[in-house]
Amino acid sequence: MDLKIKDKTALVTASSGGIGSVIALHLAREGVRTIINGRTSETVEGACRKIYSECPDAKLLKLVADNGTAAGYEKTIKEHPEIDILINNLGIYEVSDFFETTDEQWLRLFQVNVFSGVRLGRHYLKKMLAKNSGRILFVSSESALNPAPEMAHYSATKLTQLSLSRSMAELTKGTNVTVNAVMPGSTKTEGVEKFIQNVFPDVEYAAAEKRFMAENRPTSLIARLIRPEEIAAFVTFLSSPLASAINGACLRVDGGLIRSAV
Repeated sequence: MDLKIKDKTALVTASSGGIGSVIALHLAREGVRTIINGRTSETVEGACRKIYSECPDAKLLKLVADNGTAAGYEKTIKEHPEIDILINNLGIYEVSDFFETTDEQWLRLFQVNVFSGVRLGRHYLKKMLAKNSGRILFVSSESALNPAPEMAHYSATKLTQLSLSRSMAELTKGTNVTVNAVMPGSTKTEGVEKFIQNVFPDVEYAAAEKRFMAENRPTSLIARLIRPEEIAAFVTFLSSPLASAINGACLRVDGGLIRSAV
């Protein structure tokens, strides 16, 4: 399917690894000029090499900047003042007892997970509205609706992203610009694989994943971790003109984890 986004320019924050790198690969396969972003030149170079190995014709631009900081944001908009697609993928998490989580921990997660999208959205949305074209997507989490007590601060930032994306979408009324949020469920990233293997060290990985889902994610209808490619394919579609009627939405890619019909 031709998604009609060839030669568009996309910024995927935190795309030097994890889900972000897979989203970047999918966009590159569609002929999108894709900005690969990471905090160090080594991680950005490594991500580019990996994408080129799978998509030799990829059009990649490199951005070394920590968009979780005001300085990183300034560097980003200086090097790339205008883009067509913004994927707010940057996010961090940690497990922390609610009663022991400090103000500094709360502020750090909001600074990275929320303010990165606020700053970039404030700049790029105005540009998109001026040219009456553009896509902004927030990579949130099912934790926004299924808050985890051991990650209360993380869950709160993910819910805030949903509210923020809708507020920004309200500003696009009557234009060809859209702002949406996607909510992935538990995803098979390298970090999650290691975590599951550590939880069940004496079990072969496939069996460990199945046991983890049964014991820790029992409402999942697919009964497995979501693959990053499944999220990336959906995000790429939402970045295209084919998704022009989807705006201001919070869209689940959770494998049926959330028990709700809406």
